[in-house]
Amino acid sequence: MTVTTEPVGTLVRRWRERRRRSQLDVAIAAELSTRHLSYIETGRSRPSRTMIERLCEELEVPLRERNTLHLAAGFAPPHAERPFDDLGQARSAVRAVLAGHEPNPALAINVRWELLDANQAMRAFLGELPDHLAGPPLNVLRATLHPDGLAPRIRNLAEWHAQVLRRVRRQLERTADPGLAELYDELAGYPVPDQPTPAEPGPEVDLVLPLRMITDHGELALLYATTVFGSPRDVTLDEIAIETFFPADRATADLLAALSRATG
Repeated sequence: MTVTTEPVGTLVRRWRERRRRSQLDVAIAAELSTRHLSYIETGRSRPSRTMIERLCEELEVPLRERNTLHLAAGFAPPHAERPFDDLGQARSAVRAVLAGHEPNPALAINVRWELLDANQAMRAFLGELPDHLAGPPLNVLRATLHPDGLAPRIRNLAEWHAQVLRRVRRQLERTADPGLAELYDELAGYPVPDQPTPAEPGPEVDLVLPLRMITDHGELALLYATTVFGSPRDVTLDEIAIETFFPADRATADLLAALSRATG
């Protein structure tokens, strides 16, 4: 849990500015006067627990940071943070998605891209990492883009590196997680080719940028989708994302199915 000595009003103003919204806009949406919001931001008025939640809902503040705002206002944090293994049916749901996605790779991560769980297809990609990348915790983006990790196998490394940085930058803007800021700086410093490897897209992979991975059995072209839980009330659950990869062409689909059959 993040602990801060800053006043709650300062935190509210920072999140409002992060979302690029005016006091008038937020006040109308949260059903309070602009003067009241101004008083909260300047410390002339202390918000109630209910008011904090209303403002956090309107500003889409992550649950971890909502706890910080409550603490800054002198209240107990309302959102629990359970370990991943203690999430009960939510953890079972994660495992069901991962297992049901075989023979395609899938994994679950937290907000800092640390691996929480993965299916067998994904573990095959991560099984040969050196000790300094294998963790624990195993950071998926570090393992993917580090020169000692999967980077030498990524055919379109320059393109993939650039889109990963864009994604982490957007995620950092949304969450303000300091661990993400450190991760972004690290990833940005990894070497990449001066020019992207020319792609040979066919009609099946023109829709999105695929991850082109060279394996001992052939080249894979993979698309990805992200799944998150709706209406979470636990900090851990709020930060979980499931990354599911799909074949971008028929050759990749056939190869993944063949590898799955070979490994049982």
